[in-house]
Amino acid sequence: MTIQRSSAEENQSGKASKSSNQISQNSKSGRWLWFWVGMSGIAMVSATAGALLAVSLTSTPLQQAQLSPKDEAVFDGDRISGGVLRFSELTRPVNLLVLGMSVLPPDIQNPPPETKNLRYQPELNSFDGLSDVMLLLKFDPETKKIIILSIPRDTRTEIEGYGVKKINAANVDGGPALTAKTVSNLLGGAGIDRYVRINVLGVAKLIDVLGGVTVYVPKNMKYQDDSQHLYINLKAGKQHLNGDQTLQLLRFRHDELGDIGRIQRQQMVMRALMDQTLNPATVAQLPKVLDVVKDHIDTNLTVEELVALMGFAVRTNRSNMQMLMLPGRFSEKGEFDASYWLPNKNGISKLMAQHFGLESAQEQLATTTDPRSLRVAIQDSTGGDRSNLQPLIRALEKSGYRNIYVAKAWGEPLEVTHIVAQQGDGDSAESIRNTLGFGEVRVESTGNLGSDISIQVGKDWLQEKSILEQSRTK
Repeated sequence: MTIQRSSAEENQSGKASKSSNQISQNSKSGRWLWFWVGMSGIAMVSATAGALLAVSLTSTPLQQAQLSPKDEAVFDGDRISGGVLRFSELTRPVNLLVLGMSVLPPDIQNPPPETKNLRYQPELNSFDGLSDVMLLLKFDPETKKIIILSIPRDTRTEIEGYGVKKINAANVDGGPALTAKTVSNLLGGAGIDRYVRINVLGVAKLIDVLGGVTVYVPKNMKYQDDSQHLYINLKAGKQHLNGDQTLQLLRFRHDELGDIGRIQRQQMVMRALMDQTLNPATVAQLPKVLDVVKDHIDTNLTVEELVALMGFAVRTNRSNMQMLMLPGRFSEKGEFDASYWLPNKNGISKLMAQHFGLESAQEQLATTTDPRSLRVAIQDSTGGDRSNLQPLIRALEKSGYRNIYVAKAWGEPLEVTHIVAQQGDGDSAESIRNTLGFGEVRVESTGNLGSDISIQVGKDWLQEKSILEQSRTK
């Protein structure tokens, strides 16, 4: 199946605004050193762009894999950034496929000889194994949004030429091109413009060079696998993690939600990294970051394109960074010969229409979701009695919400209530926020798995509840 060029075609009717950037060039080295913009707050980003182009890298792709012309044609090769005077400006929507690779010696045909006599299986700096993490990122300068779609590694789907398998096998069978084809087919023809594969060894280095990340570890995590020298030992609570500790959090999957729980933790880490590192001061370190991790990355992005994507990310409002998960369900015991994540076609169609612009005729006719059909989960983070939640539930019922249930408490104590659009329906989450009059809408998949909207109740509800009670006594 040929991938539709939807991400490039969406923007052909619009034209990017002209940039006022002025660039000075070092004639001896032929590298960009600096340029200025006339808008407040953008100068540091522009300086970073110049610095990135001054590192010892060329404008050729940072690519370690050799793709055939047929494989290269899978990706939309059209320009995604401006010309010479606007190279740091993203000029159209871009879909970027990101694959996280965890590769052991048995995963590849010719493992390094030095690994044969070891009594354990070390992580290899390779891109040839199963994809441990799979994300589709959409950078959209038209809506000023970044959409991150997590695709579970165990998703059951058709891999062209290889039959029905887990989607993480596509990289083994045909590398990034076949993986892009498979993802496109799964998502109803979404165009894939570029790809990035990053080895797990590079992830730890990336976190370290960024200075670590402060995140809430939701529970005690302990796991040991001597055969891989994989040791996970984290305590619950808010803490600052280095690269190795962050990998432990990201790789842990030995609980009731398995890989889906791991995806939720990945989104928590991504959200924390966005909040802590996507700013001009930190982005100024990008040349150093790229120099540290470049040996662990395979991508058909050029340096200029990377500059454009990072510049766009820094300027994007955090509320416009939305994280989704492929709709589906766990396979039941005995349903198949292996454990799968079974994609929900209707849910995928709705998600792709709402967030990636792939509207079917049915979706074009769709209206706002009826509150009576929404599954609303309440997750308390205040540690209070369930009776504290009853006024909240009554307020929702009064506004027409009928399918409300109290789910497992949210472990992290929250100052502000999170109204989580678990299935990507940000409009319905916003409607609930307007109904309640407090809270913060988050389009991500960190809520209760069976919900459409999860309300993770914070301390602001206790204040709201107190005000309601006082008003009743007057």
